[in-house]
Amino acid sequence: MSSNLRYWLWLQKALGAGAFIKEIIDDFGSVKKLYEANAIELRMSSALTPKQISRLEETSINDVDEIIYSCEQNSWHIIDYDDKAYPQRLRDINNPPAVIYVDGELPDIDSLVTIGIVGTRKASEYAIKVTHIMSRGITEAGVLVISGGALGVDTAAHNGALLAKGKTIAVLGCGLGTSYLNENKSLRDVITNNGALVTEYPPFTSASRYTFPMRNRIISGLSLGILVVEASVRSGSLITANYALEQGRDVFAIPASVLSPDFAGTNKLIDDGAMVATKPEHIVAAYASRFDSVDLSKVRSIDELVNENYDKSANVAKDDDKASFDNLEQGRQERLEKESKAMALKGDAKTVYNALKDNFVHLDEIIELTGLNGAKVLSALTVLEVKGLAVSASGRRYKLS
Repeated sequence: MSSNLRYWLWLQKALGAGAFIKEIIDDFGSVKKLYEANAIELRMSSALTPKQISRLEETSINDVDEIIYSCEQNSWHIIDYDDKAYPQRLRDINNPPAVIYVDGELPDIDSLVTIGIVGTRKASEYAIKVTHIMSRGITEAGVLVISGGALGVDTAAHNGALLAKGKTIAVLGCGLGTSYLNENKSLRDVITNNGALVTEYPPFTSASRYTFPMRNRIISGLSLGILVVEASVRSGSLITANYALEQGRDVFAIPASVLSPDFAGTNKLIDDGAMVATKPEHIVAAYASRFDSVDLSKVRSIDELVNENYDKSANVAKDDDKASFDNLEQGRQERLEKESKAMALKGDAKTVYNALKDNFVHLDEIIELTGLNGAKVLSALTVLEVKGLAVSASGRRYKLS
């Protein structure tokens, strides 16, 4: 955080999310000078509206101390506009947030190829599968996946990145510490340990229909490009795509069925000039020559990604050495670690874990056994795989590891 943190928090609290702060700061020279300006100086500024002036005068800087305290108590980071850790890509958009709150570790955004993946919450099975494959494929090649932490396409995007052993960022439409979307809490916990949760909303701010459009500009602002999967003509995903175009970002789209008017938004994007993406290579190739952080040779084909068998037991060697004391001891330690992880499971992850067997079980059977919906089961399975407690195989089959 910079020495001006309290001033930035004051400005954000006064003007709210999405305020166009650049012109205001340019007019006064710095956020500190804005805070120190008297009533006459505020009213002489062409960058401030009468309503904004009233809010600035009515907001006490002492009110931000509670925000700082909450973040310190929860080990949440506050990154203000003057902070060196503030991504330059985000700073460059028309209306960057005055501060962002981070749970986890924010990667070096400006040195990476970052792709935002967005789409409908009510995704079809096809959309979930293709999102997962695309996210995993580009992550294996060095791309950082960003999404919104919601159900449907967002969850599949984060899951694909995590299963590729990559980091991922979820940009939230609420404050840290809220109970919004409890069914995805286990996924958010994994993301915190493998990337970051990011929001411009102060801690404990509830989600609303107003917070998500503002959130979408941050997803695109942090990204070099946006991949849209299965979106309606009037969806939030198209709002994100429009932000991306305004910000000079690339827009990719996965074609949807022409027989599905509910998802005609992606096809409209293609009609309007978005780049078609039908395999991970299409996205990675657009940046490989400009960024050393991605490796085009590591991009696998769709067939490989679809058919890959994650059954780690097939890789177990059958050498006589396996009976040695060292290996037996190692196996014992691994079992103890797994038992400890299993004991610590909560919520949906625990429910799904208890439904798994030593033999592969189809996803539909797990859904039936647990009584959870498909999105919750897939989210829980990702948590279990990341923790090494479950493995998957082709055909949407899972078992205990």
